[in-house]
Amino acid sequence: MSAYKPVAIPSYPKLGEKITQDTLYWRRYKTPVQIKEFGAVTNIDFSPEQPYNYAVTASTRIHIYGKYSQEPIKTFSRFKDTAYCGTYRGDGKLLAAGCEDSVVQLFDISGKAALRQFIGHTKAVHFVDFTADKFRIVSGSDDYASKIWDIPNGIEISTYKEHTDYVRCGCASKLNDDLFVTGSYDHTVKLFDARTEKSVMTMEHEQPVESVLLFPSGGLLVSAGGRFVKVWDLLKGGQLLVSLRNHHKTVTSLCLSSSGQRLLSGSLDRHVKIYSTTNYKVVHSFDYAASILSLALAPDDEMIVVGMTNSVLNVKHRKPEDKKPSQPKEKKHPRYRMFVKGRNYRPQSDDFIVSKPVKKHLRKYDSLLRGFQVSAALDAVLESTIVNSTPEVTVAVMNDIERRGTLKNALAGRDEKQLSTILLFLMKHIVDPRFAPILLNVAEKVTDIYSTVINQSPVVDKLFLKLQDVLEKEVNYQEELLEVLGMMDTLFATMARKKTTISKETKPTSIPEDKDSMAVQSSS
Repeated sequence: MSAYKPVAIPSYPKLGEKITQDTLYWRRYKTPVQIKEFGAVTNIDFSPEQPYNYAVTASTRIHIYGKYSQEPIKTFSRFKDTAYCGTYRGDGKLLAAGCEDSVVQLFDISGKAALRQFIGHTKAVHFVDFTADKFRIVSGSDDYASKIWDIPNGIEISTYKEHTDYVRCGCASKLNDDLFVTGSYDHTVKLFDARTEKSVMTMEHEQPVESVLLFPSGGLLVSAGGRFVKVWDLLKGGQLLVSLRNHHKTVTSLCLSSSGQRLLSGSLDRHVKIYSTTNYKVVHSFDYAASILSLALAPDDEMIVVGMTNSVLNVKHRKPEDKKPSQPKEKKHPRYRMFVKGRNYRPQSDDFIVSKPVKKHLRKYDSLLRGFQVSAALDAVLESTIVNSTPEVTVAVMNDIERRGTLKNALAGRDEKQLSTILLFLMKHIVDPRFAPILLNVAEKVTDIYSTVINQSPVVDKLFLKLQDVLEKEVNYQEELLEVLGMMDTLFATMARKKTTISKETKPTSIPEDKDSMAVQSSS
C-alpha cells in the first residue's frame, strides 16, 4: 500500500489589519489607566524636564500628575471660572494658564499662589504659550486679539487684532524668540513676528481651526479644524503640502513624537490617528470610549495621555522591550574534536555520507484519517483551539472526508453536544467566501440527516433556526448587491454611450470647396 499523504491545508489570504513595524510598536502600549476628573479635559501638557510630569486642565483646576501616579501630586485651583491651556515653560519651572474670566495667570511649580496675573483681554483666554527666550508669554482670546506679555515686569508688550473670530489655539516657535502662530474660528492661521506690527503670513484652513502645531525645525506647520489636518510649508510662503481627511468628526488636538517622524491627531469621532511624516499615511490608530478633546505624548514617547468629554483621563504606558539574557556557550569536551572536523568543515568528494531518514510525524486528524476513523478525525478538528485559531484546517478535513465519499457517515450518529458544535461552526463561517462552497454542502447533509429529530431537542432546534436566519440574511445581501451591480452596469453603459455620441458630434467633417475656388483651379 502506498504511503499516506497528509491533508493539504490551503493557504488563504489573511484578513484584517496588516501587521507592520508601526503596528508592533504602538501595540506595546499597555492597557490604559482611567482617571476621573472634575470636568471635560481640555488640555494636557508634559513638562520638558524629567521626570516628565504632566499638567491636566479640567474645569476650574489644573492637576499635576507624575508618571505612574493616579492621584494628582499638585493642584492649582486659584481660578474664579473655567481654566484653559495649562502650559509648561521650557525649563519646567513655570506654568501659565488662561481662564474664562479673561485673566492670564502664571504659577511657580513649587508654589500655589499665582506669581503674575496679566489683565488686558476682555473675554475668555483659550491659548497661552511661552516664547523661546522664556521671558514672554503669548495669549489668544475670544475677543479676537492676541497679546504678548513681559514676565519680569508683568506688562503687556503688544497686541494683534487681525482675526475676525475667536482665537482658540496657537503655539510659539521653539527656535525663534519672536515667531508665534495663532489659529482662529475665522478659518485662518496667522504667523506673527513680535518685531513687526502685522502678521507676516496667513493660511486659509477653510474650517474653524481647533489646533496648530509647529515642527521642531520650524519649517512646517500643521493645522487641524473640521475633519481636516493640513500641513503647510512656511519656507515656501505658507504653501499647502497635504490635506488629510481621515477622521469622521472634528479634529481637536495634535501632537508629535519625540523624533518628529510620527504625527498624532485626536478627534470627536473617538479615534487617535498616527501618521508617518514622510508620506502622511495612517500607520496606526487607537479607539477610545468617548470624544477626544486633548492629546499629549511624553517627551520620551513612553506615555500617551488622552482627555475626553466624559471627564476621563486615559493614560497608556509603553511596555519595555523584552531583553533575552545572553546564555553562556556550552563548553565542548576535548573528545568533540575527534568526531567533528571543525564547525566549518565541508564534505569532500571521496567522503561517504550516511544520511538518517527523517521520520514524519502526522497530526492527530491525519493519523485518524489514515486509519479510516473519519468521525473521530472530524471531532479532532472541531476542538476549540483549532476552530478559533485555524478554521481552514477544519474546512480542509471536511473537504477531504467529502472527497472520500464518507462525509455523511462522519456527520451521522452525533449527540446534542457534538451536533451543536458543528452547527455553531457552520453559523460562524458559512458566509465566509473562502469556506462557503464546502460548508454549504456540509450544512445540506446535516439538515438531511437530522431533519427528523429537530423538534426533539430545543437547543438543536434553536441553532437550526439561527443557521436559517444567517443564510436568509446572506441571500438578501447578495440580492441587494446584484441589484446595485445592475444599476452600476446600466450607469456605466449610459456614460459610455454618451461619450461615443459626443465624440461623433465633435468629429471634424470635410469642408466643401466653393464654386469660385473650383473655377480658378480649372482655369489654371
